[in-house]
Amino acid sequence: MAAASISVTLDQIFVLLRDWLVHFLPAALRPFASVVLGVVAIVAVFPGLFALTTVFERKGLGRMQNRLGPNRVGPFGFFQPIADGIKSLTKEDVIPFRADAAVHFLAPLVLVVAVFMGFAVLPVGRNMVLVDMDAGLLFFFAMGASTELSVFMAGWSSRNKYSILGAMRAVGQMISYEVPLLLSSVAVVMITGSLSLTKIVAAQNQYTGIFPHWYVFTPWGFAAFLMFAIAATAETNRTPFDLPEGESELVAGYFTEYSGFKFALFFLGEYLGMFSISGLGATLFFGGWSAPLSFLNVIPSWIWFFAKVMAAIFVFIWMRGTLPRLRQDQLMNFAWKFVLPFTLLDLMVTALWRFMGEGWARWVVCTAILAGAYVLMGRTAMQQKKFGPRSYRYAE
Repeated sequence: MAAASISVTLDQIFVLLRDWLVHFLPAALRPFASVVLGVVAIVAVFPGLFALTTVFERKGLGRMQNRLGPNRVGPFGFFQPIADGIKSLTKEDVIPFRADAAVHFLAPLVLVVAVFMGFAVLPVGRNMVLVDMDAGLLFFFAMGASTELSVFMAGWSSRNKYSILGAMRAVGQMISYEVPLLLSSVAVVMITGSLSLTKIVAAQNQYTGIFPHWYVFTPWGFAAFLMFAIAATAETNRTPFDLPEGESELVAGYFTEYSGFKFALFFLGEYLGMFSISGLGATLFFGGWSAPLSFLNVIPSWIWFFAKVMAAIFVFIWMRGTLPRLRQDQLMNFAWKFVLPFTLLDLMVTALWRFMGEGWARWVVCTAILAGAYVLMGRTAMQQKKFGPRSYRYAE
């Protein structure tokens, strides 16, 4: 009993701490104070995680490329984010003469605020969600769509051809991959019957023996997760989909004309977007804060959530050090001719899974449909060179 009590206390330590702090206030102010403390926790934890991730990414890429990462500022280079922050704060903020100063200033703020709003509905642990709304998934995607506006604001307000081209390319990419991102999440909603992220986690927080009922372990869930992961990589402008920042043709894309702390805000927004989309992926397909094995539930739920998020971040870093950048036509063809049709097919397979009932028959049928479609759409399309390399002719 004592061990179980300690486990529950550790699991709910932050909830208990919040309740202890607000009980000193009048009853009328407690709900407001509780929300403020939750906002402070989000604003403190995720930027701190961003600082650590920048070090891990530099060191990880250094290992992959057989070179040293940061190792001069602080022990093992772990004070490098502090040095970067000081540099960003002290650098001159240059605004182009012909730029729209107001929109140029607001663009990075809109990006960061929109990403922070998405964290409000993510359950980071048992009873640890800032706003538990029935349409939490819808709210998350609504806030995520706002980032496209901030990108276009940055490119348009700079009055720079490289910036506007980078912004248009980024918006086209984000809209193209946002469609399969949404549809892959619809498969989870169809099975759960709810848009609430806490209910989606609760539906997966069940076990057969020691094994969890995570959606990723089903044929439709695995296919939806793959499409979600591809679309999420493109949405966050990560390798191999980092075309809005093509140095060889667009300099830095939509934020070419940004410097100082506003440039740092774009950098922060990109990493916060990675954290939020990784958290959503863990929530939808990997049980959120639930443990991977039933006997590991003694470990606090919030540790499992952040472990899954950091595992996803490691994969992002791994892909950056491994994969080359795609061409723009390859990126758009892949979105509209493979990812979107496969996601739509997965929705039909999800409905089939839902109404076939229990038994091995649905496993065989759904797996066969998805595997056959993958071979047909992937290999056949590659043989027809729809997604393959183009040939060029040069004047002699």
